[in-house]
Amino acid sequence: MAVVTLGAHILDVLARPVESIPDGQDTVVVDEIRVTAAGAAAGTAVALARLGNDVVSVGAVGDDDLGDLLVRIMERNGVDVRGLVRRTADQTSASILPIRPDGGRPSFHVPGANLTLTAGAVGPGLLSAADVVHLGGPDVTFGLNDPAFFEMLAQARGTGTVVTMDLLSNMPDLLRGAAAFLPHVDHFLPNEEQAVAMTGHDDPDKAARALLAQGPRTVVITLGGEGSLVATAGGVERLPVLPVDVVDTTGCGDAYCAGFITGIARGLDVLEAARWGTAAAATVAQGLGSDACLTDLDGVLALLK
Repeated sequence: MAVVTLGAHILDVLARPVESIPDGQDTVVVDEIRVTAAGAAAGTAVALARLGNDVVSVGAVGDDDLGDLLVRIMERNGVDVRGLVRRTADQTSASILPIRPDGGRPSFHVPGANLTLTAGAVGPGLLSAADVVHLGGPDVTFGLNDPAFFEMLAQARGTGTVVTMDLLSNMPDLLRGAAAFLPHVDHFLPNEEQAVAMTGHDDPDKAARALLAQGPRTVVITLGGEGSLVATAGGVERLPVLPVDVVDTTGCGDAYCAGFITGIARGLDVLEAARWGTAAAATVAQGLGSDACLTDLDGVLALLK
């Protein structure tokens, strides 16, 4: 299936396990350090490619060493990166994540070139040619909040393209801005904190219904260790997590989106697609980084048997 991922591209540097930041010039020896493509567009693009989809990724990165490395990682995973715009005046967005022994992930983050992405980066006809367009982090690529881009989405949906959306931040002001995209989206996949911030409802069921009223056909809210819920006009259903040993939760949301999109692109109903997303997230949770343990679709689906 042909998928376009559009939005936030981040280079993650991760280390585990980190119990505390050492004092002064002290050194702590850890078990593992990795560098991965991350962000709600780049991380999802890599996961989609590993699940067997043809992926074009569109975004803005710096013309710097971090950008070179990010592009190389994505290319090595089979992602078409010709949609990436290189910025000379901005660095590539990057994060440093010291992963705690329990899988928690505080971060140090530079927004970088993501803030410069605009509709001008989207090639003519690219969205309409895709089976699925995934908006990854429009809350931080707010240059896409533009009538010209919404018209592109409308034209693509008019030709049968399905539009999905995930968010990156938990900042209320940015999340409120992302609400402008909801009328142009078929399936919206926020986490619980994002859904609550966007609606003011502490109950995720009520938050999902409030988000449905703003335009999407489906709202899928991920609930961390409590699983996820799938809301449509027909009602709300909950899915449990799969029992795995959690190493790191980084990228689980991106993997969930990739599994869900892969299912939707293959004609599954939204509940079964969400089960594929659950399995993809459980796969990634077993290792370090946004692409950990994710090899192919068969490996993911094996968790559901």
